[in-house]
Amino acid sequence: MLSPADRLPNTTILTYYGYQVTDSVGFIWPVFTLFLLWNDLSFTQIGLLSAISAVLVVLLEVPTGYAADRIGHRNALALGMTSMTASVAGFVVADAYWQFVVLYSLWAVSIAFQSGTADAWLYETLATDLRNDDNDDNSGNGDNDSTEDNDEFTRVRGRGGAIYEYTSAMTMIVGGLLYVVHPTYPFVASAALHACGIGIVLSLPQNGHGDEGTIATDRVGVRESLSIIRTDLLSGSLRPFVAFIALFFAVVNAADTFIQPIAETVLGQVLDSMAVMGASAGGGTGAGTAIGVTTGLPEPALLGVLYACFAVISAIASDSAARVRELVGIRAVLVWVPVAVAVALVAPVVLPLLAIPVFVFLKGAAALSKPLVTAYVNDRIGSTGRATVLSAMSMCYAVVRAPLKPVAGYVADLTGPLETVALLGGFFLLGGATLSLVSARRVVSAERHTTPSERA
Repeated sequence: MLSPADRLPNTTILTYYGYQVTDSVGFIWPVFTLFLLWNDLSFTQIGLLSAISAVLVVLLEVPTGYAADRIGHRNALALGMTSMTASVAGFVVADAYWQFVVLYSLWAVSIAFQSGTADAWLYETLATDLRNDDNDDNSGNGDNDSTEDNDEFTRVRGRGGAIYEYTSAMTMIVGGLLYVVHPTYPFVASAALHACGIGIVLSLPQNGHGDEGTIATDRVGVRESLSIIRTDLLSGSLRPFVAFIALFFAVVNAADTFIQPIAETVLGQVLDSMAVMGASAGGGTGAGTAIGVTTGLPEPALLGVLYACFAVISAIASDSAARVRELVGIRAVLVWVPVAVAVALVAPVVLPLLAIPVFVFLKGAAALSKPLVTAYVNDRIGSTGRATVLSAMSMCYAVVRAPLKPVAGYVADLTGPLETVALLGGFFLLGGATLSLVSARRVVSAERHTTPSERA
């Protein structure tokens, strides 16, 4: 049987991949924390900005998910891309803290509109095509259809994530060089890329939600949306999973804040050591001169190259999600990969040179996990109100992230970024173990209250 990528019009998949290209923040991400520090913000202030954004995401996730199910996933994506364009462009002229608060708020609106919506659009589009193909062949089977939908979603979503990361790799190198010329130039380039994305999103085909021909009964109301969240997302089987993954993504997001200052310090130390060794070995001649040229590269430019490496690793990991799922199993990956990341985060405080490979692992693990998490949840929820449920997932992530990031920023101002990253790793190990014990006790309690006939 042909894959959905073959059965769907080529322009549909290509346009989705084009959306992934324009959604990249590669121009600004390698230097974003440095840019905020350049504007005289402290780690505590940066953490507060992230907390404000996270709180707004919490408040907006369900309403925007509901709006996406009402107005159409494509239209909601367009609103999100427009908000992102306005936010990134605003950083070019912002110079006061309250202005950064406004821009972070716009960014939160963009996140709320886009999180879950793109995945819901893709899943519904692939599923609709598979159902149409099965109807044509008169060979539909409900269980097989669900499995095939999810397998192909994992594959296409993973490939889209890889394209996003490869785009980020190229733009990150450029962004680091642009930052050296002037710190605002990466934001100009990023805003232009997102502006192109608005047109690309509007060219996406609408699926069953938001089409003019969709009958009213296909659209869910507010009460029904909340009921769907309670039954699908907060049910006994998904609740501990959501809490565990929310904690993992919150720790990853908080640790990401400190990559740039840590990497800048580590790279500076390595290059200084190379310069000293080159001067000693070359006696001030050829070897020393060569090393001097290398150390003359500004750290922001080197950060662009480093983040490009992060993006390539993330692209490979995202593109491999479907294969890893087949080889290892989705549950095993989503349990042990977060644990391995948490253990790795502790290492750099002992040996700072390990920070770079640990961050590479962090980025790859997060990229691998994202399509698998979405596939795991998609396989356990209904099609009605899908964007609402997936947005609620993002809301759960933000609930954990909101208090964690300012606390991490405050701790970093007191102790330092390396120590804070190690504490984040330990926090996840402790929190994850607690969640596992609580979940296990609930399972045991449920089994004790189950009759032998019910167990059978």
